[in-house]
Order: sequence, then C-alpha cells, then structure tokens
Amino acid sequence: MGAELESRLAGVREGIADAASAAGRSVDELTLIVVTKFHPASLVRELHGLGVTDVGENRHPEARDKVEATADLGLTWHFIGQLQTNKAKQVARYADAVHSIDRPELVSALSSETRTIDGFVQINLTADAGRGGTSDADLEVIVERVLDAPGIVLRGVMAVAPLDADPRAAFATVRRASERVQKLAPNAQALSMGMSHDYREAILEGATHLRIGTAITGNRPV
Repeated sequence: MGAELESRLAGVREGIADAASAAGRSVDELTLIVVTKFHPASLVRELHGLGVTDVGENRHPEARDKVEATADLGLTWHFIGQLQTNKAKQVARYADAVHSIDRPELVSALSSETRTIDGFVQINLTADAGRGGTSDADLEVIVERVLDAPGIVLRGVMAVAPLDADPRAAFATVRRASERVQKLAPNAQALSMGMSHDYREAILEGATHLRIGTAITGNRPV
C-alpha cells in the first residue's frame, strides 16, 4: 500500500494546487480532509507519516475506534456523515469537527458545557430529505441554533453535490448560502465541499475544506 498511497496522495495534492492556482487562490487556504471510511487504523498511521493531519469519518463507532487507536498522533478528526441524534453525544466526545449539523435536536445533542467542537451546517442540495442536510428555507433557523449552543463554534456550511447535477453550479449555490450565513455569523466563512470526483470545481467556487477519500485511499476494503 505504501508506495501506491504516497503516489495517490501526491497526485491529489498536485490537483489541489493546480485548481487553487486556476482560482487565483493559495493552497494554504485549503484543508485536505482524507476520508478513511472502512479502512483500518493502520492506514491512518501511514497517512500521518505522509503529512496528513486531518482525517474524516462517516460512521460511529468506527470513527471512535480509530480515534482511540491513533490518539498518539495528534490528528484533527472530522465527522462528516449523517449523524443520529442518539449517537451525537458520543461523537462530540472525540470529534474535533462535525460537518453534518442539520436539525435543532442534533444541535442540542452535540452541545456541551465541557468540550468545544467546530460545527458546519449541512445543506441539502436535492429534493430528497433522506439525504441529510437542512432545507434552504430552514438554513438561518439552524444557524441561529448553533450560534446559541454552548460548545459548538460555527465554522461554516457543508454540502454534497448531487451526482446528476453540474458540480460547479451546485457549489455556487452553497457559496451563496454561505453569504447568507455570514450575515448572521461573519466569522463562519468555511465551505466544506468537494470530494474525489469534484474537488476542482469546489475549489473554483471557494471551498476551504475538501473531503477526499478513494482518490487517495484507493478502493474500500470488502
């Protein structure tokens, strides 16, 4: 895995730098989150050895177990998957950031007086409510809930571009939503968007956090 992993990571970093240059931006503005879903903690250790500092996971308790297994590495852990309310308090104990905040009861469950996490409000870009994310109409409501919640620092918004849509147009929609959020929270400027297949378009539309999995990690284990 070692040489292949290093090669894929270098390729993605090169692609990010190229897209940033095309957008007139610096790579220093971008946080690469490597998504390690279904891969073992040993892969996380390899990634750390290659300079990766931010890791993303979709599922609890897989995320919890990897955090525990790599606690000595000083990584920043991002929870990026849909989150059930009854698991939120557990996730808030180990995640440094949660990118999928989309409803008031989840805000309440993540809120804490003893630990602070970064929060991203997820926006649903489809008509399918089951895909996760708040509706456009409810965006400000969720943002205000996060701003009032102890233990959550609102960093910005997150979205997944629909597979059947033009990603550049989808990310432009997210950017406009971010501008609405910043009217309520001027410091919440982060845009978590862009995955293995569309991170270039995301960078061109202002992404700050890229969530990239298979382009770096390869196919998920069976």
